Amino acid sequence: MTAPLDVLVVGAGPTGLALATQLRAYDTPFRIVDRSPDRARESRAPAIQPRTLEMLAGFGVTDDLVDRGSTAVRLHLHLPRRELQVPVFDVGCEDTPYPFLLFLPQSETEAVLTARLAARDVKVERGTELVSTEREGEYVSCRLRCPHGNEETLRARYVVGCDGAHSTVRTQAGIAFEGHAYPQTFLLADLEVDGLEPGAAHTYMTAAGMLFFFPLGTPATWRMIAMRPPGSRGGEVTLSLLQQLADDWTTDRAGHDDHRLLLRDPVWMTAFRLHNRGATHYRHGPFFLAGDAAHIHSPAGGQGMNTGIQDALNLGWKLAHVCRGAAPEELLETYEAERAPVGNGVRRLTDRAFTVGTSGNPALRLARTRLAPRLAPLLLRTTGPRARLFRTVSELGIHYRRGPASTTGPHRPRQGPQAGDRLPDVPPGLHQRTSARGYHLLLTGPADLWPSALPPRGRHDLLSVHHLGTDSPWPDVTHALVRPDGYVGYVARGNDLTGLRTYLERWLPGLAL
Repeated sequence: MTAPLDVLVVGAGPTGLALATQLRAYDTPFRIVDRSPDRARESRAPAIQPRTLEMLAGFGVTDDLVDRGSTAVRLHLHLPRRELQVPVFDVGCEDTPYPFLLFLPQSETEAVLTARLAARDVKVERGTELVSTEREGEYVSCRLRCPHGNEETLRARYVVGCDGAHSTVRTQAGIAFEGHAYPQTFLLADLEVDGLEPGAAHTYMTAAGMLFFFPLGTPATWRMIAMRPPGSRGGEVTLSLLQQLADDWTTDRAGHDDHRLLLRDPVWMTAFRLHNRGATHYRHGPFFLAGDAAHIHSPAGGQGMNTGIQDALNLGWKLAHVCRGAAPEELLETYEAERAPVGNGVRRLTDRAFTVGTSGNPALRLARTRLAPRLAPLLLRTTGPRARLFRTVSELGIHYRRGPASTTGPHRPRQGPQAGDRLPDVPPGLHQRTSARGYHLLLTGPADLWPSALPPRGRHDLLSVHHLGTDSPWPDVTHALVRPDGYVGYVARGNDLTGLRTYLERWLPGLAL
């Protein structure tokens, strides 16, 4: 039996790869396994949200992702008797260095993360399946089936299931997965389409439902998603079936067929059912769940992969700090407290959007065909609702204000981010300054207001100190502790560090101010 590990990561999709990338940055002993013999080659999740790009930037992969993807994507909304060009992320994005939705096939996202791990001497063990687990004292004994059928047993302090909707880790941990399946069947294809304006995402809204075309680039130019018409027979997905759907849903919109879409050269076609399910717990003892193992839902809004990656980057640094003895075991309890509300919120949001877009309810059909064409232009002219929508879809609005690791000092800042909020990139470049691993203490106002003993005594690798002066997210003299995942853990107005010391004694007891 090999030497014990700190963490076994099961599943090497984007969630598992992101977790492995963070664990490697903290030099945490781990292994990552996946039962599939190769990474995804299909496009699958094709969009990366701004918040995900922010959180990955500190690991040196975001620039590569942006270089491979497309940021100049417009949205064309095809409504009965009219077509609208919808501004994408033009408001509400002033505090991020990535004010765009990045279109990039999941296969490319996985390739970038895998290459980053390989550069850090981490091998993704593909074709290796977790067969069973058994708790033995402070470790979990994990039996693995290797590519050639031989078996191996290893021990790990923690096991993280990033292994999808049919998670073995979730089953081994005895965690229920509750929810429902939607009745509709959907068709998906990566293919070429003649007649679509390039560089744009196209949404066709009809009485029967919605039809989507997203720009990919590779392995094909377009991703098509359509709902199989109610009452139609199942069976193999063919190009002729997809063409018939495109004809039915697009060519009669202005009473003529001058703009018929021609579908050709499919790379991949499949039918699938959608589910809305969530794990009843994200942790049970030494077992953790992240990504699709914890929550699955409609792809509306491009939230799934992004939520999974952010699960991983919330958990990874906490595991690393606990495993190295820098933080108490209690820190791991904050993972479910922070991420389960996010997962549940995404499930509710996507369920509502899915219902509006697909329901056969007469009122919703009327809304899609009659009300939407009239109201959409009015809504697009109002910046407030669009800004709020951007903050939600981009996931920049996610916060942990009610989380146990979010604390406000005796004097709350009058303005600026609060405890539990994401740190904005204000002034521009602040994210880059605080991208090194560990916590970051931000001090605003004149430098002579702060103790000359800073930076702190003890674990210098755990905390960096930054004097921001008057150019900061807070207009007053303020001190704020930013967590390794870019969220404010503690904040207070003034220069009395008593409350901060109390916070550090709880969450970083090995460090002294």
